[in-house]
Amino acid sequence: MAWQRVELVVAGSRAQALADALEEAGALSTELTDADAGTSDEQAVFGEPGSDTHAWPRTRVSALFNLTFPARAALQEALAASEAEVDGDVRIERIEDADWVALTQRQFEPLQVGRNLWIVPTWYKPPHPEAVNVILDPGAAFGTGSHPTTRLCLAWLEERITPRDELLDYGCGSGILAIAALKLGAARAVGVDIDPLAVETARYNAAQNGVTLEVFDAQQAPQVQATVTVANILANPLRVLAPAICGHTRPGADIALSGILPEQAAAVIEAYSPWADLAVTREDAGWVLVTGRRRQTPC
Repeated sequence: MAWQRVELVVAGSRAQALADALEEAGALSTELTDADAGTSDEQAVFGEPGSDTHAWPRTRVSALFNLTFPARAALQEALAASEAEVDGDVRIERIEDADWVALTQRQFEPLQVGRNLWIVPTWYKPPHPEAVNVILDPGAAFGTGSHPTTRLCLAWLEERITPRDELLDYGCGSGILAIAALKLGAARAVGVDIDPLAVETARYNAAQNGVTLEVFDAQQAPQVQATVTVANILANPLRVLAPAICGHTRPGADIALSGILPEQAAAVIEAYSPWADLAVTREDAGWVLVTGRRRQTPC
């Protein structure tokens, strides 16, 4: 089976309206990307909660249609409805079918993320069986080990975890951090997430690794007093969640926060300052890890 893909560039302020109009006009799916990616004008835009930035100044809009659908007419209808103006040429091309599962799997290979810690997709044999291997099925939930923010947390956990630790992974995604902590020897790990798919995925990945991970929806999570707390989310949610994260962390315990750009670190540290003393301690590919300790008594 084949499809046709329409691509064009519009102002970022009209990109989402155009994508919505394209879907109303018959597009099977749409995608927004930076039209200047790979150039000196490329911009890092992260649509995190609390951010007013939702698109790039020049945004490429891609739409997928059935092969026989009148895509050009649908595009004209969507442009009129969204009041978007085309920047440059419109490209319409035929897209052939492919083995998408195989293509996706080739994106993920065994990855060393610490001295003796590996993340291994389920379709590979661990290249070093004697290492600490986290077997992971990359899926819809965030956390494959390949992103710098996850690598930062994993390397920190490998150095920090002891057999006495009870870990809280706040915003656990795939469960990768909590599972790694258990395989590194932690006595207990609890994962919390607001996404039901993440809760399901984390439980599945824990079973794949033969570890007991307690996973809860954030609204139903029990009161935890962790000796180690990690949260790999994004800067704005981390700031909002500071009271909750510190409330689940035992006085004197360690905290590690990731998903933070260097220019966001000061605001995150300030948000936690009533309860914890934190600082930037690591950096990887333009992302930083903020770590520190929960104070015995709050300010």
